[in-house]
Amino acid sequence: MVLQTLLLFSLLLFSTEAAVQDFCVGDLAAPESPAGYSCKPAAKVTVNDFVYSGLGAMGNTSNLIKAAVTPAFSAQFPGLNGLGLSIARLDLAPGGVIPMHTHPGGSEVLLVIQGTICAGFISSSANKVYFKNLNKGDIMVFPQGLLHFQINSGKGPSLAVVSFSSPSPGLQITDFALFANDLPTELVAATTFLDVAQIKKLKGVLGGTN
Repeated sequence: MVLQTLLLFSLLLFSTEAAVQDFCVGDLAAPESPAGYSCKPAAKVTVNDFVYSGLGAMGNTSNLIKAAVTPAFSAQFPGLNGLGLSIARLDLAPGGVIPMHTHPGGSEVLLVIQGTICAGFISSSANKVYFKNLNKGDIMVFPQGLLHFQINSGKGPSLAVVSFSSPSPGLQITDFALFANDLPTELVAATTFLDVAQIKKLKGVLGGTN
């Protein structure tokens, strides 16, 4: 019991470290914990730790989903460490899609910069779907942990900026979780009610085995 109490206290202390000092720039040479990175020594912090220039270029959408997400999380932008937020660029070619996915570590806000994006999420209580076509300047929020998606519903490329309520929100894409690994086809069939042929087809497309 004493050990558990000390562990909880240490996690709380670490997670609020940036709140009791000006900042806690992440030391990327150290391992990341559930509470984030440990702080870089203040003497080694520079202005470049608080500036990130990686979102100016279009991401490579020449892939299966015709989409690219360029993140600025704490691993890329150490100045975010401990501040409870992050940002990313979303590029969608015509027909591009970000498949159904979740961010277990944070809520998301999406701002459309260019094009038209159909976006939505599914509630956990009644499996109610909330979706809408978003145009330039529109904003949509996706609550933490809920399944959601984005599709380019226009004729040209789409661009959006997404922000998160965590410096490292995490990501799990449902299709890849089911079909891009070695989970046996029989178990996938038993738990999803999909037929074996369809599962094997999806595994072939996404690189899964068994």
